[in-house]
Amino acid sequence: MCNIGADITPTQSTVIFEWEASEIAESYTVFVTNLVDGTSIQQDSNEDKIGIVLDRATPYAWYVVSKRGTVTAESETWKFYNSGPGVETHAPFPATINAPAMAASVNSGNVTLRWTGSDVDNDIASYDVYLGTNNNPDIHAADVTASALNVSVTSGTIYYWKIVTKDAVGNTSMSGIFQFRVL
Repeated sequence: MCNIGADITPTQSTVIFEWEASEIAESYTVFVTNLVDGTSIQQDSNEDKIGIVLDRATPYAWYVVSKRGTVTAESETWKFYNSGPGVETHAPFPATINAPAMAASVNSGNVTLRWTGSDVDNDIASYDVYLGTNNNPDIHAADVTASALNVSVTSGTIYYWKIVTKDAVGNTSMSGIFQFRVL
């Protein structure tokens, strides 16, 4: 989803977040994460909407936590792109790493790396998979068109991996670096 906030400067806009109110919630906290640099914002509200100033031309993820006393409930997470000036194409969202999860332990032999890609323009062309035993892994497989890859792993080793998502016009985004341990 592409969002157009109310521009306040050439680089920032106010985005209005709205959600379905809970009949029992006393307050809400909105969590917004910049998917480019990983920074997060959290703001409290006593209503079912709030305006938050965000960078333009930037992808974000957000969710809401409703609260009543010490009881909380968390919504699903949504992604959007806060539009900026004069952009005709958008970089894909950084891939979401599904498995193995960060710091997971897996059995030796073969492991299936799984991720989910998404793009406002719906033009993801392929993924580059980086995998290795140091925290800055080398490319393992280029131009993968599926969102999963089977890899051979060695017992007693910690592996690091990341995904670079590429779209049809050459825009890219990089997931964070994840690790898993092979038993």
